Amino acid sequence: MTEPVSTQSPSGLLHVEVVYALPGQQAVIRLKMPCGSTVLQAVEQSGILTRHPEVDLAQNKLGIFAKLVKPDTPLRDRDRVEIYRPLIADPKAARKQRAAEGRAMKKGDSRA
Repeated sequence: MTEPVSTQSPSGLLHVEVVYALPGQQAVIRLKMPCGSTVLQAVEQSGILTRHPEVDLAQNKLGIFAKLVKPDTPLRDRDRVEIYRPLIADPKAARKQRAAEGRAMKKGDSRA
């Protein structure tokens, strides 16, 4: 029989990280939060919104360990809150474009 995973540390505080990555750098802020804190509270307390004014929580999605979550999601000890930047290009459209370019190169290959 397995024991349930603890959602808080013995000190009664949650140890969490808030991360925001840019192409050339990443911000990682470690926080101690009271039990019952939410993802949104961690983002606000981290100071990321002040340091990176381009972050708009109405546009940027939030996650914990690469899984999308809502801002009111309660935190667990050792969670890593991630702020995702909007995609520049649709991945499906980019893949289709690369595939089409590859077919065009193969058709027009003069080495045949």
